[in-house]
Amino acid sequence: MHTPKLIDLFCGCGGLSLGATRAGFDLVLGVDHDKRALAAHSVNFPQSKHARLDLGNTSAADLLKAADVQHGAVDVIAGGPPCQGFSVIGKRDSADNRNQLIVDFFRIVAALEPRVFILENVPGVLHPRFSGILENALGLVKRKYSILEPQKITAFQVGAPTVRTRIILVGFRSDMNALSDDFLTQQITACEKAPVVRHALDGLPSDINPIPSGARAGKRVVRIERKGAFFDATTNRVPTKVGAPAALEEYFTRGIVTGCLGSLHSKDLIQRYADLAFGATDPTTKSTKLDPNGYCPTLRAGTGPERGSFQAVRPIHYLRPRVITPREAARLQGFPDWFQFDVTKWHSFRQLGNSVSPLVAEAVFQPIFKALTNA
Repeated sequence: MHTPKLIDLFCGCGGLSLGATRAGFDLVLGVDHDKRALAAHSVNFPQSKHARLDLGNTSAADLLKAADVQHGAVDVIAGGPPCQGFSVIGKRDSADNRNQLIVDFFRIVAALEPRVFILENVPGVLHPRFSGILENALGLVKRKYSILEPQKITAFQVGAPTVRTRIILVGFRSDMNALSDDFLTQQITACEKAPVVRHALDGLPSDINPIPSGARAGKRVVRIERKGAFFDATTNRVPTKVGAPAALEEYFTRGIVTGCLGSLHSKDLIQRYADLAFGATDPTTKSTKLDPNGYCPTLRAGTGPERGSFQAVRPIHYLRPRVITPREAARLQGFPDWFQFDVTKWHSFRQLGNSVSPLVAEAVFQPIFKALTNA
């Protein structure tokens, strides 16, 4: 059986890529302009090729060369162009130059003619303010592709304990049989219910040294007792050719995870966090205290150096008066414990805030894989 080949544009640290490879796809190329995110992706997908490119200045020929494949060999092009220009948290600026990357995404699709394209973005992308941008972008491919109705999916619907919501836009080449518009509804129906926060964080240490030099570089041992689809996904299920060998060895032989990095808070802030009710928000830091019986709010990315290097607002742990660690954030986003992020808190949270939950990605890619392989 032919294994469908995938190029992941705007790959970030690899949430979309992980979901795709778990569904059965062969990731031939990951592309991103953020060198720290691309470095993390390279660690987790060591046998795929990688290219640091600005898609606005990249041709289809550039991508084929970077992937080392011929025209016609790529079955799927997927990606989530930067969404800050469309986000309700941001300014929803239709002139934001990042919005034009959606047009570049479809320019590449039109040139490479994959069997399927998959675009992921925030719900704001469908706002009337951006209709001109989206129509212009889709105009590049609508003659060659049958485009399904945009699908909205929230992570907890497919097993991840977060309210993060995304829009998925899928197109099949017109010479193929497309899926029905409700294919994601069918996936959601088949998924196991997501665990609440207090269950999802099972096994991760709650007592964290806030001083990085004393935190063993963020390495700690996890001991998970809970079972179910979520814990199978976050503790196991390593696809072929995926995973950092050293991290996999440490995790599966000794239960060691990375990213358990604390944050140093003042005594006053610690007291305020301790007094805060579950689900309430601290008025100064804007951090929300996790509800142990609820789901995590959408993780935010903060900004890169080109936009002021502002740190993301981080949720507060429900048991301890501190913000959560990168590893806790990864678990709540549905990433496996063996998955690696940047060694710094700032870049780890940026990568997580910009990522797609692997559980969402897998739910999207599974029926597409079946459609392409008749599995």
